[in-house]
Amino acid sequence: MGEEVRVTTDKSGRTSAGILLWRSRNGRLEVLLAHQGGPFWVKKDIGHWTIPKGEVEPGEEFVAVARREFAEETGHQAPNNPLIDLGRITQKSGKLVLGWAVQGDLDPSTAMSNTYDMEWPPHSGTVQTFPEIDRVEWFDLDEARRRLKAAQVPFLDRLQAALAPDHPYPILSAES
Repeated sequence: MGEEVRVTTDKSGRTSAGILLWRSRNGRLEVLLAHQGGPFWVKKDIGHWTIPKGEVEPGEEFVAVARREFAEETGHQAPNNPLIDLGRITQKSGKLVLGWAVQGDLDPSTAMSNTYDMEWPPHSGTVQTFPEIDRVEWFDLDEARRRLKAAQVPFLDRLQAALAPDHPYPILSAES
């Protein structure tokens, strides 16, 4: 009794894996980004979008997690096209994020995310269900750089470099 419960946003030691879907439209590179769902994210936009991703549990294979999370957060399987390894970044929370890019298309109006339950409003005793991702949208690279979490912006730069004729990043097979 009287014990203090501390809430932390420190996620160091955690790893997530995700897929950045890309396409070419009218000669411009576009990427599909996801906006987190739930009451904490309703009014957050610029600098708060993410690539579809999720946490890796011990023993799980990174690319398999990235594909699973893409499907859970968009309602669509990631295309079975060659993957581009985008490397890793560390978010402000300390979480390590590994990313891959794959070419494909998806109609954002058909995307549907998995959900989670939480007590809302806080201390109300009422549990509500929210989508993990409330929407996905296509953005050209300039707008994607504005919308994406700052720590994830290097994924865009690496994708752009990988698609250049003398790309330094490996393109993996679809099975990788």
